[in-house]
Amino acid sequence: MSPVPAAPADHAADLVPADEVAEIRDLTLDWFAAHARDLPWRADDRTPYGVLVSEVMLQQTPVVRVEPAWHAWMTRWPTPADLAAAAPADVLRAWDRLGYPRRALRLRECAQAVVERHGGELPTEEAELRALPGIGEYTAAAIRAFAFGLRSTVLDTNVRRVLARVAEGIALPAPTLTAAERRLAGAFVPEDDATAARWAAASMELGALVCTARSPRCDDCPVRGLCAWRAAGFPADVHAARRRPQAWAGTDRQVRGRIMALLRDALEPAPAHAVAAVWPDDEQRDRCLASLLADRLVEQVGDRYRLPH
Repeated sequence: MSPVPAAPADHAADLVPADEVAEIRDLTLDWFAAHARDLPWRADDRTPYGVLVSEVMLQQTPVVRVEPAWHAWMTRWPTPADLAAAAPADVLRAWDRLGYPRRALRLRECAQAVVERHGGELPTEEAELRALPGIGEYTAAAIRAFAFGLRSTVLDTNVRRVLARVAEGIALPAPTLTAAERRLAGAFVPEDDATAARWAAASMELGALVCTARSPRCDDCPVRGLCAWRAAGFPADVHAARRRPQAWAGTDRQVRGRIMALLRDALEPAPAHAVAAVWPDDEQRDRCLASLLADRLVEQVGDRYRLPH
């Protein structure tokens, strides 16, 4: 799939006139110049692989938890070739409690594909990036922008929220990304590579630090004077009934996490009775163990269990 092109301004003219689009961009870029966080995957010596690792780790995980894990990961496996040669069990132990451990194995599979198909260097073209294991539309666009400084439409939850409020006047975007959102986002992407990449980072940072989901700091927002949501009196979330609650306690995710924690800490394969002790509900625990085996996150050796080798 080719990169999502930036739509002409008239695609979003019914929401935001072209001159306001330009002003919103300029104000956001100026704000970013003064307030951008000093993150290692933004440093001048960053590598495309380091950006890839950060993007995978940051999926549904806050920066404060990712940063130390990213440093440790990059020290241990500084190149795709290093990660490609790593044992799956070591990769899962290094992932530790970042959550959704399948991401770790997919990242290793991605590194192996980069070595096999691209000589150990991440490609720049979106179609080639998206052909790699675990890389979808957002991650491919983010790598193009943040690793290579190329023009791309980067739409994560933070950018979607900023544009929903500023341009559409709604509290939060729809639960799933729409074609209309893509067109709107494309209208905001500057024409040149460098400014487009910086806009991607700036709009994301604005959503992460100021235009947050639950407690937006509207008085500190650089585009508050142009925000349609503010002008409309901060209407409530029209999609609230469609959103799934993010439960944790008592869920299969919690049970799977306990089994994985046991096996990460075990020096030898854990006996069945040790796995049984992590959760009192036999049916739920067995179901979760079966799903971990199916996902190849756990291996069974006789009547014992371990991380995959």
